[in-house]
Amino acid sequence: MNQVPVTLYAEMTPNPNTMKYVANKYLLITGESAEFLSQKEAKNYSPLAEALFNFPFVKGVFMSANFVTITKDDSISWDFINMELREFIRDFIANGNEILIQMPERRENKTDERAAEGTEKSGVGKTFAPSEVDDAIRGLLEEYIRPAVENDGGAIDFKGFEDGTVYVILKGSCAGCPSSTATLKFGIENLLKQHLPEVKEVVAES
Repeated sequence: MNQVPVTLYAEMTPNPNTMKYVANKYLLITGESAEFLSQKEAKNYSPLAEALFNFPFVKGVFMSANFVTITKDDSISWDFINMELREFIRDFIANGNEILIQMPERRENKTDERAAEGTEKSGVGKTFAPSEVDDAIRGLLEEYIRPAVENDGGAIDFKGFEDGTVYVILKGSCAGCPSSTATLKFGIENLLKQHLPEVKEVVAES
């Protein structure tokens, strides 16, 4: 099989357990992203993510635009695995393997069990009625927040607006990162409050 010339470099993210691997070509259509938290989730959706879960330390795979963000567990340092992962992803792409066969179901649609366990108060599993500020919120997130989040190896999705609270979902490096989650929450809150007086709070799910 003819190899495609691919260069790939690694970037640290605000989350110490995630590393962003940036390619010199687009892997997904602009604006799309996919996240997988297990090999079972990745099966029949992303051959690349499924293969990456064969590494025992990989806990999550997120992909968007021209990068792949990998979340590892605490069992091993990046110093020992970074080069191996970089070469593995580069070779996978260079050999012409499929990155994504089909988009996975949106994560917020998969949260019925968690909602049943009493987490619905945080917005997980909730369904939101459309509001008159939805489009304005989406526009602000798209223009000001998404580029910064993607730069850090993550993504943000608008989920809904209710009683002054904006619910968003953080993915990739932003999910579960103590520093970036706090920064993003206040950054997003300040931005949205400044433009939309209806917004009182932002709740970030991951």
